[in-house]
Amino acid sequence: MNTTSSPPLLRWVKSSYSSNGGQCVEWAPEHASATDVVPLRDSKQTNGPVLTVSATAFAGLVALARSTEL
Repeated sequence: MNTTSSPPLLRWVKSSYSSNGGQCVEWAPEHASATDVVPLRDSKQTNGPVLTVSATAFAGLVALARSTEL
């Protein structure tokens, strides 16, 4: 896991869970496919820090989110 500034020229996509109007998370799928590293950021702070995790760790986070009742 790493936090950095937002890399330039990434296409950010909002999480499918963001439609609830609450906290929004964005990720860069093309970068993840090319590097096996998934950048994540807060959609309300696009110039803020970026958390990077491995594709395996991201898959685990997604599986946990899907299995948890919100």
